[in-house]
Amino acid sequence: MSLIGQPVTIIGAGVAGLALARALALRGAAVTVLEQADAIREVGAGLQISPNGAAVLRGLDLQADLDAASMRAEAVQLIDGPTGEGVTRLDLARLRPGHGYHFLHRADLIALLLKGAEAAGVTLRLLSRVAEVDLSGPVPAAVLEGGERLECPLLIGADGLHSKVRAALNGPEQPFFTHQVAWRAVIPCEPGAAPVAEVHMGPGRHLVSYPLRGGSLRNIVAVEERDRWAEESWTLRDDAITLRIAFERFSPRIRGWLDRVEDPWLWGLFRHQVADAWVKPVGQGGVPILGDAAHPTLPFLAQGASMGLEDAWVLAQSLATHDTPAAALAAYQSARKPRTTRIVAAANANARAYHLSGLPRMIGHTGLRLLGRFSPGMMLSRFDWLYDHDVTQ
Repeated sequence: MSLIGQPVTIIGAGVAGLALARALALRGAAVTVLEQADAIREVGAGLQISPNGAAVLRGLDLQADLDAASMRAEAVQLIDGPTGEGVTRLDLARLRPGHGYHFLHRADLIALLLKGAEAAGVTLRLLSRVAEVDLSGPVPAAVLEGGERLECPLLIGADGLHSKVRAALNGPEQPFFTHQVAWRAVIPCEPGAAPVAEVHMGPGRHLVSYPLRGGSLRNIVAVEERDRWAEESWTLRDDAITLRIAFERFSPRIRGWLDRVEDPWLWGLFRHQVADAWVKPVGQGGVPILGDAAHPTLPFLAQGASMGLEDAWVLAQSLATHDTPAAALAAYQSARKPRTTRIVAAANANARAYHLSGLPRMIGHTGLRLLGRFSPGMMLSRFDWLYDHDVTQ
């Protein structure tokens, strides 16, 4: 189907929504993005774009912007949290040449995607909070708070964890609290920090850190197992003392970092099912979802942003290359659902591996050390299916 002049409305100006907006606009669509906030602000903290996600940014002709906004990662270092001793190192240079692994601030990724979307002709509507998605008529409609009704043959949900569009396609959902919470913070970085993602592992908790913005900042994500429920939200603050107490038995280096944290964000980690229905044909158009709206994931494989980028490319390509919206949407779900289900499952498995204690911890760390010494490429090669996948090809 031709996308030239095709009206498209995307709900949500996050990573997936803005990437899709540019991808569709470059193919000639008339794209409007609805965003509930009054401005696109610097929110969140660091994130990682692995080679499979970077391939999409390259396909969207945003490689130069990515290189300017990010740091090219050298390695992932697994470290015993309490002692500070190295366990093993995954050398990211072993990834296929040209497939870079990047650290960058979420705000910088959003900024480059927004710039790219607007340069392609996308219209951004701020202060457009969707109250309801109506799929009962011949044309899908987003009903905004205040009552304005926006009808569009292609209405796309990139509206995140609490997606109105996902609920319209699948009904209500009850996510499972994992009994884990995560703090995130950004602190000034020590001079000369190597572009390495450090994973400090301890009984019932772990901490991930890497530099951002040319090494001027250090990103911190700290996860603790606990019985107390915490809201699934990116906008809750917590007392820094609580974070420090949670990691008081970790190495002096970690405690020194946390002493510099003043006002951390806190969110509860919930396990969601990958959505059963990603798409619904409606009249002469349809309604798909992508990104966190389709497959919320735990942050233990650093794939949230890259999955959203992959979704955006595949959805845009499917719409451009199939004869009807119904065929395009079916092809999109068929292509994306099995892969994202596998990624979400792998992230769940990492959550368990990082928090071992007692004898299983000793055995696990010994195995990692031996593997790193005698077969250093084997651990990383286990993820060839993930990092070598290029949806633009």
